[in-house]
Amino acid sequence: MDVKQAIKYMIISALAFACMNGTVKYLSGFNTFQIVFFRSIGSLCFTFGLLLKNNIPMFGNNKKILILRGLVGVTSMSLFFMSTKYLPIGTAVSLRYLAPIFSGIFAVLFLKEYIKPVQWLYFFIAFLGVLVLKGFDTTLNTLGLILIIISAIFSGLVYVILSKIGKTEHPVVVVHYFMMISFLVGGVVSIFYWKTPLGIEWILLLLLGVFGYFGQLYMTKAFQIASTNQVAPLKYLEVVFSVLLGIFIFTEIYTLWSLLGISMIIVALILNAFTKKK
Repeated sequence: MDVKQAIKYMIISALAFACMNGTVKYLSGFNTFQIVFFRSIGSLCFTFGLLLKNNIPMFGNNKKILILRGLVGVTSMSLFFMSTKYLPIGTAVSLRYLAPIFSGIFAVLFLKEYIKPVQWLYFFIAFLGVLVLKGFDTTLNTLGLILIIISAIFSGLVYVILSKIGKTEHPVVVVHYFMMISFLVGGVVSIFYWKTPLGIEWILLLLLGVFGYFGQLYMTKAFQIASTNQVAPLKYLEVVFSVLLGIFIFTEIYTLWSLLGISMIIVALILNAFTKKK
């Protein structure tokens, strides 16, 4: 078990996802669905290549649940991209990480799973962090907050669907469906709002899928060579990197209250991850 290597992989993954988030923020002049469209192109190239190379059946076994996973996933992603137009990028990313809380609630309702009492305490602390963010940071946009909370709810639903899929489908097939549906939904809707990219905008739009793919790739590698409790908390470096990008690239301002709220959310989710692992 090479923990140091796993840590390096998680740092690379967090940086890649933060770069994708920052690029989405930079491209906020484009319609959300056009960004979704380009986000899916880069990743589709990778998943399509992997499916062909490894001779994996492209359409999977349970097409209905794979399509459902794709639709729920593209809804969550679209709402997240929309929220970045109204919220500081670090705030949007931290609130999106509420997804495990919603997945836990959905797991209780639909999968009849058990949630430990202390986990409910962590959920409460995380939601208290949201209240601190909104209640004391008067600059926080209400529409952006609503969009990102709904995005986190749909993201939590994705986890439940993935649990139902289990090991019946190859992971690349699951991702491939998600990217195919994102490509179709983003492509069709963006026809009505198309804005022709200029110069470097072409490169940035195409890089979205590359950043997303490598973020996922290196996170997967990290979990393959080290235990979950050693690397899972490092996922939240994405929030730190995104906040730094917001400050230095987009001159965003984070109040002490907003930083406190973000910290409460992240600490509660890290504690929940450790408790769930035990």
